[in-house]
Amino acid sequence: MSGLNDLLHAIDTAARDGEETILATVVKVEGSAYRRPGARMLIPLHGRTVGTVSGGCLEQDLAKKAWWLTDAGEPVVRRYSTGATDDEDDEQSALTFGLGCNGTVFVLLERVRAKSSSPVIELLRRVRETQRPAAMATVIATSRNASARVGDRLLSDSDGTLRHAPLSTAMRADLRKTLSEKKSSIRLYTDARGEVEVFFEYVAPPPRLVIFGAGHDAQPLVRMAKLLNWHVTVIDSRSHFARPERFPLADAVIFASLDNPFELHPLVDGAAVSVMTHSYRQDRHWLGQLLHAAPAYLGQLGPKERTERLLAEIGPGSSALHYPIGLDLGGDAPESVALSILAEMTAVMNQRLGGMLRHRVKPIHPANLLVCEKLAVMAEL
Repeated sequence: MSGLNDLLHAIDTAARDGEETILATVVKVEGSAYRRPGARMLIPLHGRTVGTVSGGCLEQDLAKKAWWLTDAGEPVVRRYSTGATDDEDDEQSALTFGLGCNGTVFVLLERVRAKSSSPVIELLRRVRETQRPAAMATVIATSRNASARVGDRLLSDSDGTLRHAPLSTAMRADLRKTLSEKKSSIRLYTDARGEVEVFFEYVAPPPRLVIFGAGHDAQPLVRMAKLLNWHVTVIDSRSHFARPERFPLADAVIFASLDNPFELHPLVDGAAVSVMTHSYRQDRHWLGQLLHAAPAYLGQLGPKERTERLLAEIGPGSSALHYPIGLDLGGDAPESVALSILAEMTAVMNQRLGGMLRHRVKPIHPANLLVCEKLAVMAEL
């Protein structure tokens, strides 16, 4: 969901100006690619694009050709190859960039009309505003006589159906599976009329970061997290620190006195949490509650001996604590500390160790996004 706020803001601006735009979405990747399925870019008729679908190698071609590729008004899928060579000359074959990355990227292009609602945009907006995940099924390829068209969609939070009821039923079941497994996938439905290839996208809300401590070193951490499009809350029991003007990018700045009860669970459960108040009394107060919450990540700033003294006074908790907080990157400037903290949070929340990629044996990206899952033939379709 990185860059979602900028993308939605650009769409809102275009709608107010009565301008049509094109939404480009990576829907399938084979082999190596810089961005994964679900990456999006907005292409206006005039002005600069918003967002990226690659490392910068595909955007210019898409911006140049997206309008005439969608001139008929129907969604289309553009296929790009980043291999070194491609002997095919057919326009429908992959456009080769000769980058040597040995990957193929499929990009769905669809018009976003100024005065018409877009189910995709509305779903993305709901996920951002409600902080609740959703799933979306998009047809990305079909046989000539298949029972669906490219661009047909079903959303997990709406009751829409496709023209063919059995296909809708099967896709609804896989939408529920996508939500429960929290993973995107490609699925292929087959019947006597042909094949329908569908991209099932798990749309997660932006990660949440809760920072206990509104000191100077919390400011670069807020700025860096917002660069990643995270939802950020800052909490401090000192009113002269917990001021919104000190953290203009934060989504919320909360003054919470240590003498008044404060329910933390709705705020911190499932979130990345950093305790960095530089106050022993505050750290003990907040950490004592957080150890019995369910954050996705919990880290304590400060020397190891200080944290162990805190833990000895607080007693055992149910949540694992990372201390000293952050990866061992070196540097002691507030920006370096913030980078170290955010890097460890990202690694833990992605179930990674945070090591150097040069030492990684397995592929960087999970295989479930790279392969097509062949489903059982549905004779009734």
